[in-house]
Amino acid sequence: MTKRDFLTGTAALGAVAAMPSIAYSFSKSKLFGLDKAVDASGKYVLPELPYSYNALEPHIDEATMKLHHDKHHLGYVNGLNTATQKIREATESGDFSTIKHWEREMAFHGGGHFLHTIFWNVMGPNQGKRSSELDNYINKSFGSFDNFTKLFKAASNSVEGSGWGMLSYEPVSDKLIVMQAEKQGNLTQWLQIPVLPIDVWEHAYYLKYQNKRADYVNAFLNVVNWEYVSEQFSKILSMYK
Repeated sequence: MTKRDFLTGTAALGAVAAMPSIAYSFSKSKLFGLDKAVDASGKYVLPELPYSYNALEPHIDEATMKLHHDKHHLGYVNGLNTATQKIREATESGDFSTIKHWEREMAFHGGGHFLHTIFWNVMGPNQGKRSSELDNYINKSFGSFDNFTKLFKAASNSVEGSGWGMLSYEPVSDKLIVMQAEKQGNLTQWLQIPVLPIDVWEHAYYLKYQNKRADYVNAFLNVVNWEYVSEQFSKILSMYK
């Protein structure tokens, strides 16, 4: 699919109609390990970490990784499966009296499940180097890598309450953008493709950093696997070029 084809199709069908093909492409191309976020039967599952719990020490501690992955992420998986089942039951029975609640639950837990799956994979004990392709897009979009990191830190540190800071690709303008995602859903754009999300819910850092979110954000940038991020970004671009 070329960028022109994508934009033409989206204009004709609407953004929501275009999203399933995007999700399918993500799964088939194994972007960010999202193919492991669901099993063969369609049930959502907790992917294993791609490294050991202590692999990100001293920046991200082992105790936090165990609690964050095994408890919090699993909670989102269970919540998403429950919401999906309840919506299926409502569809079969024709009783939609609680649909507002379960749609909200599906959005919240789905956001948590998929963003966490990406989050684990963009980090790693080895950072590697950014590709020239990713650097070119960063420079085109923000002026310099230093400008990007300043913006990324500022956006992540100022998320109101809980949520995410996120470097994303915006195919409509063919550029990278930095946005916030409060509570995993608010303040997002339908067509932005996550490239580098950082979880700034307190459960991601309070054991080691207490309320010092800025220290945690700085630590996160020390464990970004830029080589992996570059590879995934190249795959994303290939979906639209």
